[in-house]
Amino acid sequence: MRAVVQRVCDCSVSVDAQVKGSIETGLLVYLGVGRNDSEKDAVSLCDKIVNLRIFADPHGKMNLSVRDTGGSILVVSQFTLYGDAREGRRPSYTEAADPARARVLYDHARALIAASGVPVASGEFQASMEVTYTNIGPVTILLDSEKKF
Repeated sequence: MRAVVQRVCDCSVSVDAQVKGSIETGLLVYLGVGRNDSEKDAVSLCDKIVNLRIFADPHGKMNLSVRDTGGSILVVSQFTLYGDAREGRRPSYTEAADPARARVLYDHARALIAASGVPVASGEFQASMEVTYTNIGPVTILLDSEKKF
């Protein structure tokens, strides 16, 4: 699984001009599921996300997690995280999971985040979404359950 994690002070996702999910301070997580991913990948990646220390402590050092700060997480499915544009100009998505499998692991990841005690909101799986947010810092972290980056 892959994730782009952004520290935000507000965030919302809409489909057809209807807000599907929104948070205030917390993390915006774009989540992609690979064709070889499993529940084990979801567990390790979600644990990393909720415990990632990218919020400032009282001394201004990035030393606190979203869990420590009482923030929330907005999860948005994004198969394009598995786009491979190394050859040509049109990305290949052959490494992305098929939609049925991706939905199962996406839903599992949301449930894992909620079970950790962090409030979670989400977009709509397989929909064309509009995401609006303010990135604090800016801070953007790339995560991969296979530790490819």
